[in-house]
Amino acid sequence: MTRIGEAFKDATDKLRAAGIDSARLDARLLVAQAVGGAPTMVLSAREREMTAAQSAVLAASLRRRRAREPMAHILGEREFWSLPFKITAHTLIPRADSETLIAAALRDAPGDGAGIRILDIGVGSGCLLLTLLNAWPKAAGVGVDISAEALDVAAENTHRLGLDARAQFILKDAFIPGALAALGATALKFTHIVSNPPYIPDGDIAGLEPDVRDYEPLLALKGGRDGLDAYRAILDGVGDILAPTGKVYLEVGKGQHRDVIALADQRGLDVVGVDKDISSVERCVILHPRVRSRTAPIEGS
Repeated sequence: MTRIGEAFKDATDKLRAAGIDSARLDARLLVAQAVGGAPTMVLSAREREMTAAQSAVLAASLRRRRAREPMAHILGEREFWSLPFKITAHTLIPRADSETLIAAALRDAPGDGAGIRILDIGVGSGCLLLTLLNAWPKAAGVGVDISAEALDVAAENTHRLGLDARAQFILKDAFIPGALAALGATALKFTHIVSNPPYIPDGDIAGLEPDVRDYEPLLALKGGRDGLDAYRAILDGVGDILAPTGKVYLEVGKGQHRDVIALADQRGLDVVGVDKDISSVERCVILHPRVRSRTAPIEGS
């Protein structure tokens, strides 16, 4: 029999040897998962002996993590904005960077969300849409994704959070011409459009960390030759579905904000602001429809 404390030390050593920077934290979470307890008990109950079955679960999880499989896949969920989200290999793993969009949207529209209608383009696990719906109890929203498997995960997260009555999901490739305009044919205009689209240039994919490159869905990562294909598609279509006073919140990669603002300007959208993430990277571009000034008629004309 192995004690929890011994298993924790051994797991930490193995993960460090595999080059994993977060070895101690990951080991603690994996031991806790194996014994069915909270991470805090790994230290408080370190003298407790693990069963053979628990040791086998830990060994299997360590093999996966040493192969650089993401912790969110092994644990089956990831916390985002203090909410738990189920995660699978079909969904992008939520990251703190994306919380910049949540903070911006909630700052711009404090209150209960009455009258707010959200569209999440490339909804994935649902973390953006569902976090906003959870914060705005009177808002409603639609999530669009090309992946049926991702929509299944989003639907499960919706049910777990008790938001079924206010969330709708549509299977659609939102990044093809006319796709977003079609949403406007049957729906009310959206007051808030949010998206964390694929924005990594295709040529940069090979250089990503193996945790990302080998395990997260490429559809959610590859942004075309310059990383801007999805932004072009989104900005081409939002004019048909965005309310006159609505706003668009786009996550962008490092250094992409200027290009996205230029694309928006060409399509009649003005920048409201650019918010930085916790690492001081320009991460969220906020846009709204351009207000056309009315020129007063010239007297006598």
